[in-house]
Amino acid sequence: FFCPAGSPCGLPEIIGYLNGTSIQHLFNIKTFLGTFVSCVLAVASGLFCGPEGPMIHLGALLGCGLSQLQSDTLGVHLQIFTRFRNSADKRSFITAGAGAGIASVFHAPIGGLLFTLEEVSSFWDIRLAWQTFFCCLMATFTTDLLSSSLYGFVYRGHFGFFEAEKRILFWNLLDMNVLAFIPTILLGMLGGLLGALFVSLNIKINKLRMHFFNSIPKLSLRKTSRLLETVLILVRILLMFCMSPHLFLCVAAAALLVENGKQGIAYLFKRGAHEEFGYTSLCTALAFYFILSCWTAGSAVASGLVIPMLYTGALYGRIIGLILVSIFGVQTNEHGAWIDPGLFAAVGAASFFSGVSRLTISLTVLMVSMLS
Repeated sequence: FFCPAGSPCGLPEIIGYLNGTSIQHLFNIKTFLGTFVSCVLAVASGLFCGPEGPMIHLGALLGCGLSQLQSDTLGVHLQIFTRFRNSADKRSFITAGAGAGIASVFHAPIGGLLFTLEEVSSFWDIRLAWQTFFCCLMATFTTDLLSSSLYGFVYRGHFGFFEAEKRILFWNLLDMNVLAFIPTILLGMLGGLLGALFVSLNIKINKLRMHFFNSIPKLSLRKTSRLLETVLILVRILLMFCMSPHLFLCVAAAALLVENGKQGIAYLFKRGAHEEFGYTSLCTALAFYFILSCWTAGSAVASGLVIPMLYTGALYGRIIGLILVSIFGVQTNEHGAWIDPGLFAAVGAASFFSGVSRLTISLTVLMVSMLS
């Protein structure tokens, strides 16, 4: 009703704009506020989505606005930065802002640079690479600096003290065995198949969604229906949580689904907890997360797909790791330490992310930034 341009994920619109498609109201203050509020409420409410798509959109909005220093909405047209008021420089600042958005989410400046190179922009040169990388560095540094002293909106002291354990999920590297490549290859194939299934289902759901909404003649009813669909998704999630003691045969599955995406991924990546999650909890959480995240993507809420992709892949990766533990047992010696469900959860997360997005280089850098 108030900000239709801020309701989608944001990434396809940014890619479309940078490749020559003009989209109305994509870069204005109203869209910025709508996207920001929608993203915060969607992630905080427990919807199966992540902040990365809207953050890319918000970063691009800041790149566009701060480089132009003019706003038709506010009636502001400052004479500063007039040299940047051309399509080439405007596109460069939007690209840098989009990279800063993804870098701030994952604390990965190089990953943000490579993501924009591989996924976002079609026009690239060495000047834009330096500009985007510096912007990603500043975004990551600013996020870390604020996180060093603030927990939510509560000041906890130690401003500027960067705690390594807040960013590093895996402290030590593992000596690998050649046998580890067998389940890794299987996880890669599984990620490709499930990724293709996810994309296919999402396309079909969105076609049905658009067919249903377009069949409603009155515009106000159509917008109301889109709003009610999002409410329905949230109600189903709330009902699922309320029924979790009866629906799930164990508390572990409910814990996986109740936690926010990042915390849940950290649980699944946890090393040394071979039997913390059983087959029932992992399979139940996988089924619910796969279906509901597929349904949420494309609805009228500012949401991202990266966290759901990593979460889904981590779930079936940990299942594969649990199968290996069931076959070989819990290994404590250095030669068998690679048989760890947490390790294969990380591999599974990368495989599903790659299967859906078809990213390779930037995905590898993002995963390395997260895990080391």
